[in-house]
Amino acid sequence: MPSALETLVKILKLEREQGCENRAVIGGFAAYSVNWKLQAQAQARRPEHHVLAEELTDLLKDYEHIEGQLDRMKTIDYMLDRIVGRQPIPNKYQSQLEILLQAQEEDDKVNEIPDVPVLQDKPDPIESYGYDNYQPVEENKLDIPEMPRLERPPRKRREQLSSEEAKQGLKLLQDETTSINGIGKSKADDLSKMDIDSVEDMLRHLPRRYDDYTQLKYISQLSPDEVTTVIGTVSHTEVRTGRNNRKDFFMTLDDGSGQLNALFFGQHFLIRSIRKGQQLVLSGKVGIWGNRFQMASPEWEALDSENLHTIGIVPVYRLTEGIKARAFRRLMKKTVEQFANQIPDHIPESVLDRAELADISWTYENLHFPEGWDHLRHARRRYIFDQLITLQLGILGNRRDWQAVNSEPLHVEDGWLDDFLDKVFPYTLTGAQQRALQDIRTDIAKDVPMNRLLQGDVGAGKTAVAVATIGMALHNRKQAALMAPTSILAEQHYRGITKALENMPTDMRPVIALLTGALSQSERNSVYRGLDDGSIDVVIGTHAIIQDGVQFNNLGVAIIDEQHRFGVEQRAALRGKGINPHLLVMTATPIPRTLALTMYADLDLSIIDEKPPGRQPIETRMLDPVSRERAFNFIETHLANGRQAFIIHPLVEASDKIEARSAIEAYDELSQVFYKYRVCLLHGRMSPKEKDDIMGAFANHEYDVMVTTSVAEVGVDVPNANIILIEGANRFGLSQLHQFRGRVGRGEHKSFCLLIPDSINDESERRLKVMEATDDGFVLAEEDWKMRGAGDLLGTRQSGTHVLQLAEEMTPDLVSLAQQEALTIYAEDPYLEHEEHQLLAEKVRLLMERDGGDVS
Repeated sequence: MPSALETLVKILKLEREQGCENRAVIGGFAAYSVNWKLQAQAQARRPEHHVLAEELTDLLKDYEHIEGQLDRMKTIDYMLDRIVGRQPIPNKYQSQLEILLQAQEEDDKVNEIPDVPVLQDKPDPIESYGYDNYQPVEENKLDIPEMPRLERPPRKRREQLSSEEAKQGLKLLQDETTSINGIGKSKADDLSKMDIDSVEDMLRHLPRRYDDYTQLKYISQLSPDEVTTVIGTVSHTEVRTGRNNRKDFFMTLDDGSGQLNALFFGQHFLIRSIRKGQQLVLSGKVGIWGNRFQMASPEWEALDSENLHTIGIVPVYRLTEGIKARAFRRLMKKTVEQFANQIPDHIPESVLDRAELADISWTYENLHFPEGWDHLRHARRRYIFDQLITLQLGILGNRRDWQAVNSEPLHVEDGWLDDFLDKVFPYTLTGAQQRALQDIRTDIAKDVPMNRLLQGDVGAGKTAVAVATIGMALHNRKQAALMAPTSILAEQHYRGITKALENMPTDMRPVIALLTGALSQSERNSVYRGLDDGSIDVVIGTHAIIQDGVQFNNLGVAIIDEQHRFGVEQRAALRGKGINPHLLVMTATPIPRTLALTMYADLDLSIIDEKPPGRQPIETRMLDPVSRERAFNFIETHLANGRQAFIIHPLVEASDKIEARSAIEAYDELSQVFYKYRVCLLHGRMSPKEKDDIMGAFANHEYDVMVTTSVAEVGVDVPNANIILIEGANRFGLSQLHQFRGRVGRGEHKSFCLLIPDSINDESERRLKVMEATDDGFVLAEEDWKMRGAGDLLGTRQSGTHVLQLAEEMTPDLVSLAQQEALTIYAEDPYLEHEEHQLLAEKVRLLMERDGGDVS
């Protein structure tokens, strides 16, 4: 590969031959100078070379402003003479050279790098420019100092502060952003649009990615499917018309080694922001279109030349209109410099020692401006640990306070329970179901209120456990309530539980009521009266159960189905409907045990990890997109035999940013494909009543094919549906795909799950192969965690306004570590009253306030 100087000599010669019109390189010399300087500085061996690169870069940038052809010619000749050493260094750059020479003398040169002299005169100085004894730099191995390595994060001696001083330090974080140097009222208003209203908000606004300017690749070195960052000059822009008359922005980036196309779906307005000759940084996944590399809707920003001077890792933030990337980085730098070292560390030193974690000030410095990738890894580890331990201590505190108020014990005799199970269920419960029932029976026999999570795979039989729990409450002359997320699911539970309890071993049959928003006012008032006077024993419903008008006479057990669909306020409201009733929450979303025990520290955990006998396995197959027609024919064969099918799409409607099939588009198409049959559409933008009506009609076989989105993840039983086809399957996590798959296989008919990815790479193919290989939701959840991080799994828990950051970086060992330390602290000091726990208690208090007092 030719050196930067050799390349420049050829370009200067070409410029002179073309009449000095600034056309020798695409975009002109000023645009070309940015990448050229990076390469020249990387190859420089001596201070003189660095100064030469600076001078030539300045000349290239100013070239377009030279008006006369003769003056441009003189500049070209001067640059050629400087390269071969015929011209001395100008006074303007002499002082810079002296500084570099002095620094070099003071530097301890342990590994001396051989000099590479500046180009010398040759017999033909114009035709044979080149280094004497020049050894070309190995491709993509620029001469940049290695990133510093860091096995363990540094720890500095902690300043001894009184509790009051430390709390005052923490309060600094709550100061308004105007307390940050350089931020006035106008800038604070702009930051507020990004939900940044305090110093803490600013520090917690973490980079969305980092550009490593030591690892930049030339376009000619790219490979398909890699995710990378490139720098270049825009050589072409246009607006193209895409599918459904969508206006896409298209551009070409050139870095001197090759060209890269970029297509931005639906973002035609970028034609006003991105112009020919502009230097950009593009980050995205590399593909190939025709014979050229291409990125689809990559992240982009205008090149900040300061980042090239500071070779290293550069943070890139989410921004809003009115705030530029360079300006925001400067503000963040000021914030970190002003406040990071003033923040007292709330984690006890003993915990940091055991866990080998960094100080909080060092953590913030390296989250925003990491010295190296090891530094960033340690900073993220500390930051995630803080969130986990603080959240868990808050949850444990809630559990402590809630269980401090006694609940009335419910006693169940062995004989009665055996008789109940024998008469209510026409089958024998699995061992896992019986173990869960024994856990519940033990809990409700105490005067401490039960707070148990029942976690079971799709079809594992959680509802049967719920029925038995309701039976135990009725046996003790108590009322029971079950809350479901949708009317249609509540109605399904109402029918099923009513039928089951008809066989309950007692002379008096329980009175069961349904309470949803679909009832008339008079019907609701009737249910309200029955719950208040005790004439209604069991109520099954939706959020309507926790409305202000609902009062129970003697609520003993409250059950929440699909608990992740409810916020903390709804769960607390249901608990408040009785005098601290026993609480059972259920979820069909498998979560790895380590993660569940941390995120649900307030709940005791029961897992149903086996399925009832006779449940048919669902045959799962991954298909190429070209096999879609064959899949439709397969579906039609089953429709002809009276079956029904779900067809899932990742989007509701066509997206400007994502090239994927949408449900609304597909509905029009599939109505034609399955023209002999009745096709319906269900998506999340419909009103709750519309969704319930469509789902109910499908369950009653008024439709044959349902085209839908992820809204179908949780729904009613449709035993007649035996095929689910999932488009864009690569866009979903394994746990979510498993939930989709659970929509079929609920009846007697052989069932199938067909997966069609809209693009495939090694990772997505590996994930979908796992789906083919197992129907164990817990195995899939573990694999999801390994492959995609905990972000998707944590999406199943709503914790008020508190959102865990960097969840995708959460590892099982770190979750276990935070869990262990939280339990250790809680066992020793449950109220966090000890001196070393004062700041931690304050952090927990602030978390509770931010989340409305309930993170359970």
